[in-house]
Amino acid sequence: MKQTLQLRLGQHLTMTPQLQQAIRLLQLSALDLNQEIQEALDTNPMLEAEEEFEQTATERKENPSSESAQQTPADGNDINNEREVKTDSPEMPEDLPVDTEWSDVYDSYSPPAPAGGEGSDTDFLSQRSKSDSLQDHLLWQLNLTRLCPSDQAIALTIIDSISPDGYLQASIEEIHSTVDLEEVTLEDVEAVLHRVQAFDPPGIAARGPQECLLIQLDQLPPETAYLEQAIQLCSTHFKLLAAQDQAQIKRKMKIDDHELSAINQLIRSLHPRPGTLIADTEPEYVIPEVFVTKRNNSWHVELNPETMPRLRVNAEYAKLIRRADQSDDNTFLKNHLQEARWFLKSLLSRNETILRVASKIVEYQQAFFEHGEEAMKPLVLRDIAEALEMHESTISRVTTQKYMHTPRGTLEFKYFFSSHVSTSVGGECSATAIRAIIKKLVAAETPNKPLSDNKIATILSEQGINVARRTVAKYRESMGIPPSNERKRLV
Repeated sequence: MKQTLQLRLGQHLTMTPQLQQAIRLLQLSALDLNQEIQEALDTNPMLEAEEEFEQTATERKENPSSESAQQTPADGNDINNEREVKTDSPEMPEDLPVDTEWSDVYDSYSPPAPAGGEGSDTDFLSQRSKSDSLQDHLLWQLNLTRLCPSDQAIALTIIDSISPDGYLQASIEEIHSTVDLEEVTLEDVEAVLHRVQAFDPPGIAARGPQECLLIQLDQLPPETAYLEQAIQLCSTHFKLLAAQDQAQIKRKMKIDDHELSAINQLIRSLHPRPGTLIADTEPEYVIPEVFVTKRNNSWHVELNPETMPRLRVNAEYAKLIRRADQSDDNTFLKNHLQEARWFLKSLLSRNETILRVASKIVEYQQAFFEHGEEAMKPLVLRDIAEALEMHESTISRVTTQKYMHTPRGTLEFKYFFSSHVSTSVGGECSATAIRAIIKKLVAAETPNKPLSDNKIATILSEQGINVARRTVAKYRESMGIPPSNERKRLV
């Protein structure tokens, strides 16, 4: 076999550090990007924020004589008077009597009272960003309750056994065995449980939905209208209430439709999951990447200035770089200068890509911005990728954790993408539009005769949208709408 040399030309994509950095910045959210930029400013001396220097220059332009005013005396009468007051103060004598204090010679300066001290309305606890959990809220109330050590141990065990919804997950016997105190009886545990059930929020530590409603009804004012009838309904005929058996309730309680409607309205004002009233989640902040506004009958997309930090290369440090110098200091400056330029270029590329993708989404979904969710068109990542001549993975990175501020709310980019369902006329309908139609039909249904999934599918078929009953059920469950038998109301 004869050996030969061949020259071949080809193209291939190499994941250079610059490309990896651009991809990583592209998939970051606005909050994560701010942290990344701050880290770059802290580690790279070649990068600097323009806002600090521009603000200093602006202050100097607005008040050019501020520095000279500090060095030369002013001509204003008020300032002269102030200087005269300062000049009239006695000079410091060489020797002071033993019993003389500094305040006897010079006017003392009293610092402001510390926040949170006496006479201050500031509460440091109210400024904490971390929210209290349900257990923290109950323990705070327990500390304000006077209980003996054994009862306090029982109350701690009860609070630990409460679920996030506010229900007691352990039985009286299990709590008694957990406390492990000889002098404690089941009656003592029951008595402490009633004390805990009087805590806020109303209905806490209940052992079931029936007891939860009864606890909340017992804490209402006695003069509340139809309170006795509501207590009777929840305590005696709770199964009929859960089954929405309107006829049996009216017959056994001997009430008419008007009274039943008032009782039902009072019961519906209660909270079936009282534990959820106490927030246990950290607040989540969303910074939109773009703003969508309508001007002159056309939709415009603009980048959020807060997500575009004004960075630049430090000109003073860049001047220190010498081309022919190979010293360690010069090499250090060269490397950081190159990294700073790559970082700025990656940020610019990120902003341009997000703006292009957002503009194309608004162009595709213009009907949504004009008419709402029911006009949403089916859209997938491939459609945007082909229109912008980008890879589908790039579109996926751009639309992840990116938000758009629109007249219809702050929405994630992913919100505008949904699968399609064929219509009877050969067209396509978005799954988001179908969910909006289902939600509208359920909101307009008769309370005592709710629409079944089969009936909703029939109505959609009459509108030209061919969906099966199981598809309607899937969309209904995704929106958290209960089935028709659970949506049925008494009146």
